Amino acid sequence: MQTCLFRLCPMGGGATRLYSALTPPLSSSPLPPPAVTNLDPAFCQEQKGAPVCPAELLRQCEEALRGRAPRFHRKFTQLQDGAGAPSSSIRVMQWNILAQALGEGLDSFVQCPPEALSWSRRKYLILEEILTYRPHILCLQEVDHYYDTLQPVLAGLGYSSNFCPKPWSPCLDVEGNNGPDGCALFYDESRFEFLDSVNLQLSAMRIPTNQVAVVTMLRCRSSGRCVCVAVTHLKARSGWEWLRSAQGSDLLRHLQALVQKHAHDSAGAQTLDIPLFICGDFNAIPTEEVYRRYAASPLGLDSAYKRLSEDGSTEPEYTTWKIRPTGECCATLDYIWYSRDTLRVDAVLDMPTEEQIGPNRLPSFSYPSDHLSLVCDFSFKEKE
Repeated sequence: MQTCLFRLCPMGGGATRLYSALTPPLSSSPLPPPAVTNLDPAFCQEQKGAPVCPAELLRQCEEALRGRAPRFHRKFTQLQDGAGAPSSSIRVMQWNILAQALGEGLDSFVQCPPEALSWSRRKYLILEEILTYRPHILCLQEVDHYYDTLQPVLAGLGYSSNFCPKPWSPCLDVEGNNGPDGCALFYDESRFEFLDSVNLQLSAMRIPTNQVAVVTMLRCRSSGRCVCVAVTHLKARSGWEWLRSAQGSDLLRHLQALVQKHAHDSAGAQTLDIPLFICGDFNAIPTEEVYRRYAASPLGLDSAYKRLSEDGSTEPEYTTWKIRPTGECCATLDYIWYSRDTLRVDAVLDMPTEEQIGPNRLPSFSYPSDHLSLVCDFSFKEKE
C-alpha cells in the first residue's frame, strides 16, 4: 500500500466529550494520526479512561437530534434455517456513510436541504445508526472523519479499527475538507482477537488505482475459529465496469493469499477453510461482471441480502436512492458477501420502504447517507 501526504483542514465538529477516554489509533494505520484540532468538547465523557456506555451515548445522540424527523424503523427477518444461538451470532454491518466533503461539496444532492448535510447533525445520525444495531464487525466507506470522530468514539465503546485512505481522494478538492476519505474496518475487541491486517491499493492490470481495501484476520474468542474480513469501495460511475471487475479480481487474489497464509496449524498442516466476509460499496448492479465474478468465485461466496427475497436468489431493489442534477438514481450497489460453506445467515435487516425514504430521497433529515446500511447476523456452521 502506497502512503500519501494530504492536507488536513478543519471541517465542522468532531468527536465529542468521549475523546479524552479514547485509545490511540492502531499502529497498523497506513498514516500517522493527524494533529486534530477541531474536536467538539460538547460530546465527551469527562471521566478519563472509563469505558463508554453505549446506551448513554445513544441517549446523547437522540437528545442532540430531538425534534428531528422520525428515524427509519427497520426489522430483522429471522431465517428459518438460522439455528445459531443469539450469543454465538456475529453481527456484521456494511455502510457507505457519505464523506462529509462530498456531501456538502461534489455530490450535489439537489433535493436535500443544506442543513441536513451539516456535520454537526450527521455525526449524531451516523453514530445513532451504529449504536442501534451494535455490530461486532463494522465496515464503512467514504470515511473522512476517522481520526477526529469515528475512531476515538468507537474505541471508547470497545472497537479496534484500521483505516485506509484513498491515495487521491476527491475530498481533497473540496475547500475546507477534513482529509481524504477511505475505508475503515472496526471490530469488537471483546468478541474478536486480532491476528493480521493489510491495507490494499487495488490494481487493474497491475496498475495501481485510487480504490482501496482493508483486510483483517480475526479469531473469535468464544469459538476459537478464524474469520477474514474485507471492506472495499470500487470505482464509481457508468463506463468503468471493466475497472470495477479488475479491482474486484485483485481483491479476491489478495484474500486468497491471506487466507492461505493463515490456513495452517502450528505444525504446518492444512486446516479447514477460513470463512470470509467481504463488505463494500461495489458501485455495481447485480448484472455487472464484478458481481458475477464474486458469485462464481472459487472462494464459495454468496450475497447475504439475497436471503430477503422469496426465492433467496434476488438482491433488494435498492441500497442507494438519491436525486442529483443528472436525475434520480435508485440501485443496488452495496453487498455483504460471505462464505456459504462455513457461515450461515441467521437474520437480515430489512430495507426501508419508499414511503419511509420519502419523495426527496437520501440523504435527509432522517438519514445521514445516500446509501442504506446493511446488517446481518451470521453463525459458524458446524465442522463436519
